[in-house]
Amino acid sequence: GTRIQATFPKWKNFKLVQDGAEVAPGVRLVNAPGHTPGHAAYLVTSGGKQLMVSNDVMYVPALLAPHPDWQGAYDQDGPLAIETRKKLVDRVIAEKMMICGAHFPFPGIGTFVKDGSGYAFTVTKV
Repeated sequence: GTRIQATFPKWKNFKLVQDGAEVAPGVRLVNAPGHTPGHAAYLVTSGGKQLMVSNDVMYVPALLAPHPDWQGAYDQDGPLAIETRKKLVDRVIAEKMMICGAHFPFPGIGTFVKDGSGYAFTVTKV
């Protein structure tokens, strides 16, 4: 908390950015709070294709896809993590994009569809 806030201004090689900011060509920050303070995902675009790099929004899809309301011990703000998870996955589905995440099964990328009150995840074969 305080120690980190006191340290950041001394660093010369970083810049705080807001939701939607382009952090590299074709890469935009997507605010994704709840798992941890300041947690973010990234939307990568190339031509007409998009990829959501979800980090820990939908960790362990086998558990959270069918049960998006479940809270893991690592979700520091459980209700906010659930809200973020649903919003992000609904966007991925609506915009027909692929998604990858920190703990997705090999090869770490796939797609979601609605399945009742939850979702179903399909791994993309490479």
